[in-house]
Amino acid sequence: MRVQTILNRVEKFKSFVYRGAHLEEQDDGPVLVVRVEPRKHNRPVCSGCGKVGPAYDHLEERRFEFVPIWGILVFLSYRMRRADCKRCGVTVELVPWSDGKNRLTTTYRWYLATWARRLSWSEVGSIFRTSWDSVCRAVEHAVKWGLAHRDLSELTAVGIDEIAWARGHTYFTLVYDIGGETKRLLAVEEDRTEVSLRSCLESLGESVRRQIEYVCSDMWKPYLNVIAEQLSKAVHVLDRFHVMQQFGKALDEVRAAEAKRLLNDGYEPVLKRSRWCLLKRPENLTEKQTVKLSEILKYNLRTVRAYLLREEFQRLWDYSSAWWAGKFLDEWAGRVMRSRLEPMKKIARSIRNHRPLILNWFRARGQVSIGAVEGLNNKVKLVTRKSYGFRTPDVAKLALLHALGQLPEPERIHRFC
Repeated sequence: MRVQTILNRVEKFKSFVYRGAHLEEQDDGPVLVVRVEPRKHNRPVCSGCGKVGPAYDHLEERRFEFVPIWGILVFLSYRMRRADCKRCGVTVELVPWSDGKNRLTTTYRWYLATWARRLSWSEVGSIFRTSWDSVCRAVEHAVKWGLAHRDLSELTAVGIDEIAWARGHTYFTLVYDIGGETKRLLAVEEDRTEVSLRSCLESLGESVRRQIEYVCSDMWKPYLNVIAEQLSKAVHVLDRFHVMQQFGKALDEVRAAEAKRLLNDGYEPVLKRSRWCLLKRPENLTEKQTVKLSEILKYNLRTVRAYLLREEFQRLWDYSSAWWAGKFLDEWAGRVMRSRLEPMKKIARSIRNHRPLILNWFRARGQVSIGAVEGLNNKVKLVTRKSYGFRTPDVAKLALLHALGQLPEPERIHRFC
C-alpha cells in the first residue's frame, strides 16, 4: 500500500491529489515529503472572498507540516497559486488543509491540541519534534473554534471566583458553569476587578445572561456590584466555603493575639501548637489534635469563645427553611455583637450586611452544585502547575479554557487519540 493511498483514506481533498512521496534526511531525523498538486482544469479559490477565479501565477514551493507517522515528520509540499479575482485583485489561493500563512495543517493543529490537553506543551513539542510556539498556535486555534461553536442554550447557573496564578498578587477572574452535569470553565480574565468580571459576563452574550437563574460568588465587593448590574434577575448565592473561610481568619486572629498576651503575662502557653486544632473541622482532626482540643476547651479563653461561636454558626447549614435560618442568623449575630471579640463582631456585621445573599443558599440548595466552584479551582491550579508557569496571561487563559472549557471539536474523518 502506497503512502498516497493512506493519505487519501485519512485526508482526502476534493480538488487536489497526492502525486508522490520521498524521504529526506535531516539533522534531527528523516522527513517524509508528500507532493500535492491541483487536479486538471481546477481553478484556485480566492482567499479574500472565497470565489473561484483564474490562476495568475505560481509561488515557490511551500511545505505544510502534517501528522507524523512512525516517528517520521510528514510535510505536504505544494506550489501555491495566485488567483486573479475581480473583486479582491490578485490574491494567494485558499487551500483546504491550512489557512492564512500558517505552516501547520489544520489536522495537525487539532492533533497537537488534543495531546496538549493531556501533557504539558513542552512535552508535546519534544515528543512530536515541533516547537512550543507551534503547540501554542494549535491550542489557540482549538480554543477559538470551540468558543465560536459551543452551546450555551442550557446555561442556568454560574459560579464566579478568583484565583492567584502568579506572584505579586496577580489574579484571574473565573466564571464557571455549575448548573448542568458537566462543570466547565466559561470565561477567564486577568485581575479581579469590576472590569474583568464585566468582560467575562459580556463575552457570554446578552441572551445567555438573561437565561441565568442562579449565580454563586464570594463577598468580594467588585463582584457583588457587577452581579447586581449584569445578573439582576438571578438568585445570588454566597458560597458557603467563602463564608466559613472568614471565620477561620477571625478565629486565628483571636488565637494569635491571646497566645501573645498569655506569654507576656507569664501564664502557661496552653495555646501553643493549637492553630490547626481550632481551624480544622472536628471530624478531620488527628487523635493527637483531638486530645489537644479537648484540653484547650477546659479553659475560659477568648479563643475558646470564638471557637464555640464558629461551631454554633455551623448549625445554620442544617436548616431547610430560609425563614428559620434567618431567625437563627439574627439571634447568633446579636450574641456575637455582645461578645467583645472584635474579629468575630466584624464577621457578624458582614453577615448582617449580606443576610439576603446568605439566605439565598437555602433557596438554591438542590438546584445548583455550589461546591463545584472550589473543585474547579483545584483543577485550575493543577493546569497552571503542570505548565510550570506561563509567562503571559493570554497564554495562561488559552490553557485554562482548553483544559477546562469542555469545548467542542469539529467532526473529523479520523481521530488520533
